[in-house]
Amino acid sequence: MSRFLSARFTNLEAYVPGEQPQDMQYVKLNTNESPFPPAPAVLEAVNAAEISRLNLYPDPEGRALRQKLAEHYEVNAENIFLANGSDELLNFFFMAFCDGERGVAFPSVSYGFYPVYASLYQLPAEEIPLREDFRLEPSDYCGIGKNIVIANPNAPTGRIIGVEDIERIVRSNPDHVVMIDEAYIDFGGESCLPLVGKYENLLVCQTFSKFRSLAGGRLGFAVGSPGLIEDLDKMKYSTNSYNINRLTMAAAIATIDHHEYYAANSRRIQENRSYTVKELDKLGFETLPSKANFIFTRCSGLDGGALYRALKSKGVLVRHWDREAIANWCRVTIGSREQMDVFLEKVREILEEVS
Repeated sequence: MSRFLSARFTNLEAYVPGEQPQDMQYVKLNTNESPFPPAPAVLEAVNAAEISRLNLYPDPEGRALRQKLAEHYEVNAENIFLANGSDELLNFFFMAFCDGERGVAFPSVSYGFYPVYASLYQLPAEEIPLREDFRLEPSDYCGIGKNIVIANPNAPTGRIIGVEDIERIVRSNPDHVVMIDEAYIDFGGESCLPLVGKYENLLVCQTFSKFRSLAGGRLGFAVGSPGLIEDLDKMKYSTNSYNINRLTMAAAIATIDHHEYYAANSRRIQENRSYTVKELDKLGFETLPSKANFIFTRCSGLDGGALYRALKSKGVLVRHWDREAIANWCRVTIGSREQMDVFLEKVREILEEVS
């Protein structure tokens, strides 16, 4: 770092995204992207006519897209906030609702950006330990008097808690904002979006990056009470008013119009998830139950880092963290059946080599 960096950021540990190596062609199972391309209609929507208008700023309110999302989720447009990926939305959550007096709580093993944002804004943060087998205990969050952010399904574990548990947490913290990060909800989970109409302190965050195959488009959105949405808008218009580009908005509208295409892809991913877990079971792996487009798995007698490195040497990327609590585990994105067969083939080769 340079000598010009503000002293308050000297000890900041930035978020490390999943690697995107360019040295060879990999089977990428490390960043939870969809293995399927956007629907054909999305490609038609991002057309020459739309590209020719790139000399003009996009609608800062994203009115057409917000209305489309509102109709899809049966809420009002005033309940929708658009962000440049759900990471920007998380940033605005920490910026808008948390301060020195109103801290934030989140699981100790979860999405790595939560502690980064807490550190960035120098917030009092409580990392609540998961229970046995990486289970999130809802009662740990009831009545704690802090803002709360929970990924559901959780990452990297893939575990999920029920809507009734989320309602208990939201109801017991009426003076604090509870954000439920549903980046992976469309792979077999039940969304808590219907609760938004009942609780003014609930903010539900989703993304177009996973289920909707638009990771490169960078689009996230939140659904919440009009007051919370106004607060997020204040953060947006104080930082970057044109945060969603016009091509992404055109692609997103076409995406919503072709929901069944993505629902069919999700069913395929869920089938591939079950298939992969069964095959790993045969090889002696322990895999947590997952409602996401990834699994969290380990093999007795084989260090998680060693498995990650061996797979990478064979052209397959998975995600591994050196943190003690999860060092023996790897997170594996569920891709196409062909990709999962390559992954399983390489795992078998590795097990033969180490034995």
